Amino acid sequence: MKRFILRLTGSQHAQLKTHLFPGDGKEAVALALCGRLHHPEGHTLCVHQILLIEHSKCERTPDRVRWDTAHGRQLFERAAAKGMGVLKIHSHPAGYDRFSEYDDVSDGDLFPSLHSWTDDGMPHASAVMLPDGSMFGRFVDSAATFHKMTHVAVTGDDIAFYRQGGGSTVDAAQMRTSQTFGDKTTVLLKHLRIGIVGCSGTGGWVIEQLARLGVGNLLLVDPDIVEFKNLNRIVNSTQDDALQKRAKVAALHAAIAKHGTGTEVTVFQDDLFNRKVARALAECDVLFGCMDSIEGRDILNRIAAFYSVPYFDLGVRLDADGMGGIVNVSGAVHYLLPDGSSLLSRGAYTAAALRADSLKRTNPSQYKSELAEGYIKGAKVDSPAVISVNGFCATMAVNEFLARIHPYRGSDNSECRWQQFDLVNSCWLQPKEGVKCLELSKRAGRGDTTPFLDCMTYA
Repeated sequence: MKRFILRLTGSQHAQLKTHLFPGDGKEAVALALCGRLHHPEGHTLCVHQILLIEHSKCERTPDRVRWDTAHGRQLFERAAAKGMGVLKIHSHPAGYDRFSEYDDVSDGDLFPSLHSWTDDGMPHASAVMLPDGSMFGRFVDSAATFHKMTHVAVTGDDIAFYRQGGGSTVDAAQMRTSQTFGDKTTVLLKHLRIGIVGCSGTGGWVIEQLARLGVGNLLLVDPDIVEFKNLNRIVNSTQDDALQKRAKVAALHAAIAKHGTGTEVTVFQDDLFNRKVARALAECDVLFGCMDSIEGRDILNRIAAFYSVPYFDLGVRLDADGMGGIVNVSGAVHYLLPDGSSLLSRGAYTAAALRADSLKRTNPSQYKSELAEGYIKGAKVDSPAVISVNGFCATMAVNEFLARIHPYRGSDNSECRWQQFDLVNSCWLQPKEGVKCLELSKRAGRGDTTPFLDCMTYA
């Protein structure tokens, strides 16, 4: 079945809700310029910029809103020039949870002319927000056919997925999960597609837990094979995997198939620098980054921003003196908002370290030369890794994900976007994330571009 998805950030959702429900009980309307993600399974629109149609320029009643489409002319022109989509969104103050006959007429008038304006054959969308902030909608193709949105995703400090119809039962394997989180969250997990990049120490544990929680579809990305040195920390890996030089993604896929949880798995024995892999990750509902590569983490952060996807980044550090002494056992879980701070702006790595990591991949001889000459400082080498620390960090990340789709903690989720643990000093920290990333926040929801992700890596 085709998937038609609308994505927006938490701040965009809040802006729209304030405008669409001014408190007078009358409908209001807004437009949005949307980035596109076109793929074989359907189409996704990601809100990039919002145009609020002033209340004074509309004829507003409790059950309809009229407005002159001339107010959206500049937005329509930009959509045509940039190959982007247009979203029309209005409110139903009385809580009517479907499109009205008037909505059908209004959309029937707007979208044929909009398709003539953009003339690229790609769909646009119409959505409705209800007083509680929930949303539903439909895509409108060039033949003026309506396609019901599969869901509307809001990536904020709380992550919301508003699914349209099609309830589902809780599987017997998830009875205990449902007792904890309720049927609604358990069914939601069953409908999610989650991408995990890096299937080793932390990634293996994240994958294991998500599958056991009943996530419906996992996409696993890792280019490497299982080696004997991995057996101390990759959950479910075996000696036979190492002997057969089995791909990590294949080994974990086989393990999940034995669970009986019904989780579907797609694997890529590849890395993020394959455009096909990167686009497949953009189609996911949630992303987990479980890799050491600075360049890879930066690319995944870009995917999450451009396509408005929630992104959880994991990192572990263990420093030992080689004689049994432990100096440092620490880790961090970052939650990244598409229009917020980034790993780079938070100082998780520097621009110089990012450049060096990219150079190591693209020009190894130049990298070695600069390293020998001292231009590259602090180059990472193989470090110790143990299953207990990896599992601790992975569990922390999965619980962070659960807290955002099913808020349960006493503090607001906005206070927990960056969390660190230090097992040597037995402390848990929540550093301030700092300001928005000037580079990525302005690209939130930009969607497909040329080059892909505005990144020369894919040029």
